[in-house]
Formats: sequence, structure tokens, C-alpha cells
Amino acid sequence: MNSSNAIGMAVKVLVLALVAWLLPVVALVYILFGIVDVGRHRNINGALLKSYFLGNGVLTWLLTPFNLFTDLISGRNPVMWRPEDFSGEHRKEIEDLLKAFDDNKETIVSEIGKQMEGKKRGMVFFKWYDRPGDESIADFNREWKYIKTIGVSVFNAKEATRLHYGPVRVTVRLLYNLTPRKSENIFLEVDGRKYFWHDDPLIIFDDTVNHRSINGEDWPRFVAFVDVLRPSRFTALQNAMVAVVAAFQKVNGIFYTNWTQMKLKGGKPGAAAGG
Repeated sequence: MNSSNAIGMAVKVLVLALVAWLLPVVALVYILFGIVDVGRHRNINGALLKSYFLGNGVLTWLLTPFNLFTDLISGRNPVMWRPEDFSGEHRKEIEDLLKAFDDNKETIVSEIGKQMEGKKRGMVFFKWYDRPGDESIADFNREWKYIKTIGVSVFNAKEATRLHYGPVRVTVRLLYNLTPRKSENIFLEVDGRKYFWHDDPLIIFDDTVNHRSINGEDWPRFVAFVDVLRPSRFTALQNAMVAVVAAFQKVNGIFYTNWTQMKLKGGKPGAAAGG
């Protein structure tokens, strides 16, 4: 651990100790909530607990009241999802969106690829928590009831994320590899289990579970990056919750500081990327 990480860890410990001293009931409730939340993982060990309570999972921990309430008003959460876990109009929207990506794949890969020279990671948002972004692809500009975020994430050669947690689970994360190739070095790891794109280019999962994405090859990896509302009988309430999330995430660059925000045709990012 370097000195800056050590200082950051010490600050977190001191803040938590202060909260426990001043607000012991609140601290106890949050500890109990955190235990319930982190207990959803299959592989619980010291490193996982440290990262959740003192590392990059702290925001997810702080949002446990929001997330546990989401669990109460939503259907079951299998963590790893399949299209058949959605039904009716919900599933139809997912199918429509995947077709739109297939229909526009060549344009997306070509236009973003031109901008990736010298960059490690690139991101284009066509929609961000219901807010419009890059509007250059007409198929993405329709009204969506269940699709909340539409984007494309690009990893250049030998690029990866570290293990981390998404902040909220009112939505689930859908990733769709637009250029799958057979390789054991390109995969998504969720809760200690690896999922290879050559086995299935579509992966849908609860991203509040510890996960990371790896591109260990010498070519770029293009993945559709989508947030889908969880199945629930309380869709209107979920949409209100999404609006709250959007209000607190006005600039998605806060969460994607290691990505270069782009538009499909180049130039400045759209509203969804904070511009």
C-alpha cells in the first residue's frame, strides 16, 4: 500500500470511528445493512470486506438503504441475469436495443475506433439515466420505458479495471460485446467467477456485486454499456428513484474518470457526459 492509499484508509477509519462515537445507533444500523448487502457475495474474504467497508465499495455501502428498499419493491435478484428473466414489454425493449446495436455496429466500431489512438479507455453515452446524450444514431433516440442508460465502452489493448462495485441496483447492467473474439484473456469477472465473451457476447448482471473487466489482448474491446430497470410492479416508483440517482450523478465523468468521454463523430461530449 502506497502512502496516499494509507492516508486515505486512515481517514476513512477515523471518519467511521467518529460516526460510531457520535451516532452509535446509525452506525449499528449501517453495519447491519452492510453485512446484509455484502453477504450477497459467494466469495466472502478479508480482501472483499476491506474493499467494501473501507475501499471503493464505501459508496455502495452508504447507499444500502436505497438499495435494500429497491430489493423490497423489485422481483428476485439472481445477480446474473438472462433475457428470459424479463417478460413482455420489458424483454421486447432489450431485444429491440440489441438489434439496434447489431444494425449500427459497423458505424459505432469504425467511428469510435478512429478516436481511440493514444487512449486507454473510451466511452460514448447516447443516454444517461434518461438524459439524452449523443443523438447521432436515430435507433437509440426513441422513448424507452425500461432502458435507462445506453452507451459504448471501449478498452484499448491490455486495459482493465480493478475490482469495484456499482453504486445502485434500481437497474441492472447489460454488457453486449460488439466484437467478440475467442480468447481466454478477455472476460468479465463477477464475484470471483469469469465470464468469457466468446461463450456469450451478452452478459447481464447486478453491478453492485464486486466485478472487473479485463482486456488482455492486443486489440480493442467494444462493449455496449446499458442500464436496464429491474423487473417490478412499481415501475413508476423505480423511475422516480432513477430521477434521484440522475440528480446526484449530473456528471457521469465523476464515475468514469479513467475513460475519455467522446461523441460518435468526434467533438465535445453531449449532455449525458456532462457537457
